[in-house]
Amino acid sequence: MRALVQRVTWAIVTVGGEDVAHIGRGLAVLLGVGKEDAAEDAQYLADKITNLRIFPDAAARFNYSALDIGAEILLVSQFTLYGDTRKGRRPDFTSAAAPDKAQQLYLDTVERFRQTGLSVATGRFQEHMLVSLENDGPVTLMLDSAERLRSRRG
Repeated sequence: MRALVQRVTWAIVTVGGEDVAHIGRGLAVLLGVGKEDAAEDAQYLADKITNLRIFPDAAARFNYSALDIGAEILLVSQFTLYGDTRKGRRPDFTSAAAPDKAQQLYLDTVERFRQTGLSVATGRFQEHMLVSLENDGPVTLMLDSAERLRSRRG
């Protein structure tokens, strides 16, 4: 699974002119599910993201996590995180999971975030969404659950 994580002061998801989700200070997470992903990937990302120390202390150092500050979380499904642009001009999405599998793992991930006790809002799966946010910092990180299996030493 891939997650683009942005620290935000606020974020809103709109579908068809209707605001369907909004958060205040917290994390906006765009979440993509790949063909090879499983429940372990959902658990890894939920744990990693909620425990990332990317919120500032009084000295403006990254010392607090979403759990430490009671951040709000916005999760938005984003299959385009699996777009392969190495060839041609049109992204290839063959590495993305099929919609049924993707939805199941997306919902599983949402539930894992909710189990942390943080307030969690979501977009709508397989809908055209407008996502508005104010990136705080800016702080933006890309996470890939497959990276947990690779050695940190070349």
